[in-house]
Amino acid sequence: MAAVAQPELKPAPATPIQEKRVELGGPTWDPAWDAIVEKALPDDMLKSDRVRRDVRGYCPRFGVISEADKRAFWAYFFQALAGAETGLKPDTSVRHTEPEVAVKDGVTKRTVRQEGLLQLTYEDAVRYNCDFDWDADKKLPVKDSDKTILQPKNNLECGVKILDNQLNVLHRPLLSSKSYWATLQPGTMSFRVFAKQMANVPAVCKVDPNVNLAKTQHGKPSVARPAEVAARSTGAR
Repeated sequence: MAAVAQPELKPAPATPIQEKRVELGGPTWDPAWDAIVEKALPDDMLKSDRVRRDVRGYCPRFGVISEADKRAFWAYFFQALAGAETGLKPDTSVRHTEPEVAVKDGVTKRTVRQEGLLQLTYEDAVRYNCDFDWDADKKLPVKDSDKTILQPKNNLECGVKILDNQLNVLHRPLLSSKSYWATLQPGTMSFRVFAKQMANVPAVCKVDPNVNLAKTQHGKPSVARPAEVAARSTGAR
């Protein structure tokens, strides 16, 4: 039986919060977490036209970059999401008191906690088939790193499943008032934090001002003439 080919992986750039933490100290994004995200991505997150359209605000060239670069973009995206959700702290465990979120977790039968890098719950194990084991975790302290829900691999893989469900099953936009995360709901305070973290997306995502992404008749991007570039930069029509 032939071995399954492993995808090519690339490291993601550092988000602004990661850069600051490296400089000043504090919890940082482990580069090994890039690989966790990149290996967990289903094909739809890389190849679907819907996803290409949804991410173009952050990665205009998503449709033409390599699969490895697409994986690196998603690794960066989840680094930014974790930065906005928890400041990159994998042992974060929060029990909110606001009535709209202080509901009972159907698995733990307790007031729900949002936990780990992406602030997930034990109910997500049921909804999205995530590797969280409440029976084992309930015997451990709240912030014990051995808890299955706090382990970065389990938490990040679950986050990929949740976002894939939002985009490719429910057909909701990447940024939506119905997103699982308030961080991806435009107009919220946490969304503004997230938006700032998306400043350092992989360079291949960005549009070269000399290149017109509209394809020519030969199927290749056309290169704008200098006069066209100058006109765009000055706002000329």
